[in-house]
Amino acid sequence: MKSFLIIGLGRFGRQAARKLNELGHEVMAIDKEEDRVQGALPYVSNAQIGDCTRESFIKSLGVRNFDVCIVAIGDNFQSSLETTSLLKEHGAKFVVSRAAREVHAKFLLKNGADKVVYPEKQLATWTAIRYSSDHIFDYIELNGDYSIFEISVPKNWIGKTIGKIDIRRKFNINILAIRRMGKLIASISPETDLSESDTMLVLGTNEDIQRCFHI
Repeated sequence: MKSFLIIGLGRFGRQAARKLNELGHEVMAIDKEEDRVQGALPYVSNAQIGDCTRESFIKSLGVRNFDVCIVAIGDNFQSSLETTSLLKEHGAKFVVSRAAREVHAKFLLKNGADKVVYPEKQLATWTAIRYSSDHIFDYIELNGDYSIFEISVPKNWIGKTIGKIDIRRKFNINILAIRRMGKLIASISPETDLSESDTMLVLGTNEDIQRCFHI
C-alpha cells in the first residue's frame, strides 16, 4: 500500500482518487472548493479545503510523508506550476503533474515535477486509434515505438494454433493473452487455437503491428 496526496478534485483528480482507493491505497485529497472536498470523502482517507499555492498550507501537509503527490489542477496552469514547485521545495518524494500542453510540461518538469501526464491528449490518442479500425478493441502505448493492442483474430488465422501462425518469427510480434467469452486467458502456448470470437492482446512495435494487421 502506498500513500498519495492528490491536489485538485476536478474530474481527473476525483477519478484518480477513486481508483487509488479501489486499489487499496491511502489517499489524502485537497481542493479549494468545499463541495468538491465533500464529494470526495467517501473514497479518500482524508480531505482538506485549502489553497496549495500558499507555502504555509503546503508545509502543514507534511508532504514528505507521501509516496506520491499528484497535482491534478487542470484549469489554472499558474496554480499548478506554483503547487508543483512548493511540493518539491518541501521534500515531496515524487510529484506527478497534469499538463494540457507540451509547453506547460516543460515548465512543470523544470520546476519540480518528476513526471507529467496529459489526460486529454492521451485519451484523444486512444480514441483515434481505437476507432480507426473495426478490429481494434483496446490500445496501450508503452513508449513511442511499442504498444499493446487488443485486436480481433484475422479470418485466415481462425481455427489455427498460435504455433502454426508463428507470428513471432514472421512479424516480430508476441501474443500475450487471448480474451475468450469475456475471460482473459494468459496461460497460452503454441498449441492454443484461435476462434472467430476471440480477441488477442499483442505486443510489438507500432510499425510491425500495423503491417501485420493492416491497421
